[in-house]
Amino acid sequence: MMAADNNGDCYLRYDDTNPEKESQEYIDSIKDCIEWLGYTPKSINFSSDYFQELYEFAVELIKRDKAYVCHQTTEEMREGRRNGEESPYRNRTIEENLELFENMRLGKFKEGECCLRMKGEMNHKNFNMRDHVAYRINHTSHPHSGDKWCIYPTYDYTHCICDSIEHISHSLCTLEFENRRESYYWLLDALDLYKPVVWEFSRLNISNSILSKRKIDVLIKEGHVDSWRDPRLFTLEGLKRRGYTPEAINEFCDSIGVSRKGNENVVDVKLLEHFIRKDLDENAPRTYCVTDPIKVVIENMEHDEEIMTEADLFPGKPEKGKVMYTLTNSIYIEESDFCEEPKEKYFGLTPENPVRILSGPYIKLKEIVKNDNGSINYLIVEKLDEVDQKVKGCIHWVSEKYSFKARVNLYDRLFLHENPKSLGNDWMSSINPNSLIIKPNSRMWSHLSDIKPYDRFQFVRKGYFTVDEDSSDDLKILNCTVSLRV
Repeated sequence: MMAADNNGDCYLRYDDTNPEKESQEYIDSIKDCIEWLGYTPKSINFSSDYFQELYEFAVELIKRDKAYVCHQTTEEMREGRRNGEESPYRNRTIEENLELFENMRLGKFKEGECCLRMKGEMNHKNFNMRDHVAYRINHTSHPHSGDKWCIYPTYDYTHCICDSIEHISHSLCTLEFENRRESYYWLLDALDLYKPVVWEFSRLNISNSILSKRKIDVLIKEGHVDSWRDPRLFTLEGLKRRGYTPEAINEFCDSIGVSRKGNENVVDVKLLEHFIRKDLDENAPRTYCVTDPIKVVIENMEHDEEIMTEADLFPGKPEKGKVMYTLTNSIYIEESDFCEEPKEKYFGLTPENPVRILSGPYIKLKEIVKNDNGSINYLIVEKLDEVDQKVKGCIHWVSEKYSFKARVNLYDRLFLHENPKSLGNDWMSSINPNSLIIKPNSRMWSHLSDIKPYDRFQFVRKGYFTVDEDSSDDLKILNCTVSLRV
C-alpha cells in the first residue's frame, strides 16, 4: 500500500532462515492473502535465495575482524551479553575463525556446539549491539534450498543485507524493531554496503482482540479457536472467512493511517465494523433466515394454498432485482418473535397483539399447541388482510415447504476486555465464553440452496452473513460477518 501510494514497487520476501519453521502452507497463505487484498508484488523472493551471498558476506566480515566463531552455550552467551562480558573466544585470530566457520559449513560440528557472532560492543547500552549471533548450526533440510546448507543465518544478520542486495529504498517495520536499527546500520557499515532508509511505526491493535502471533498460537493450541482461519481472529484468513472484503479492510487501513504513538495504541473494532457494513449494505442482497424456528400454522389457508409475495433484493432499489417469497399454510418465525406473556415495549406476536410478516399479511394468534412437557410445539394463527388496531411488529419468516435446514454461526467479540494485552499474563481471563453460538436448526429459503462459499447476504433484522468455506451441498454453513447497526 505504501509503495502504491508513492508510485513505487514492493517486494514480497519470505524470511525463511529457520528450516524448522518453514512450511509451504504458510508460504502459500501469505501470498494468497496479499493477492486477495489486491496487491501484486514486483517480485516474490526468499531470504534463502541469497544464502550463498550471505555466506560470502559472513566470510568477509570475519576477514575484517568483525565476526568470530564462539563455542559458548546459549545460556553463557545470554549471561555474557546481559553483563557486558566478552566471550573467551572473541579474540581468536582471523585465520582461526575462517577455518572454524568453514568447518561449520562442512557439518563438522554438532548443533549448538558453536556459532558465528558479530563483533559489536559488549558494553553498548543497546543490547542488540552486544555480539549477537549471525549464523547457527542446524542439520535440517530446508524446504527451499534442500540439503545444501547446515548453517543458517539469523534474522538480525539476514534482514539488512537482503534489503541492501535488493536495493530497496525504505525498510518499514513495527516499533519493537526500533532498537535493532543501530545494529542494522552497523552491519551494513561493516561491509560497506548500501543502506536503505529504516522507519518504524506502531503496531495495529484492535480492541477486544489479540494480534500477537505467539498469543494466537496459544489460543489455537488450547482449543479456544480452531485455527489461524477461525472467523473470531483478526488474521487476514480469519477475516476473509468471516466475510470481510478486501475493499473494507483496505478502506479501514487507509482511514487509520500509520503513526509512532506506541504499540499500546488500540483502534476500536467498531471502526472496522463500520467499513464492512458500508460495503455489504451496498453489495449484499437481502433475504430472510430464521435461526431459532418455531412452527406457525395458518388455519385459514388451505394445505396446498400458496400466495406469492415480492420484495426488493436491495430496499428502495428495485432496479437491482427482486425476490419472490411463497406464503404457505405452515411457516417458521423466530422464537424470540413470540411471547406468551406480553412484556412492555415488546412488538412481537402475543395473544393480544397481531404482527405483520414481512412482504406478507398480518397474522393473529388463535391457539398455542404445547408438548407434554409444557414446551411449545407450534402456534395456530389467522391470516388477516387488515386489522382494527395499530400494529408495530413486523417480523421475518420462511415457508416450511420452501425452506431448508442450515447451520448459522453467530460470532461476537473474542475478548470481553477492550485491551486484553494490558492484562499481562492474565490476558486469557477475558476470553468471551459466548464468542461463538451455533444455531444448527436454522431455516433458509429454498431458492438459496445453491449458494457457494463467500456468497454474502443481509439476513433482514439480523445482520450480514457469509457462506463458510466448509459449506457443502448437504449442509450450508453461514457465518455472521457483522450485526446490523445498534
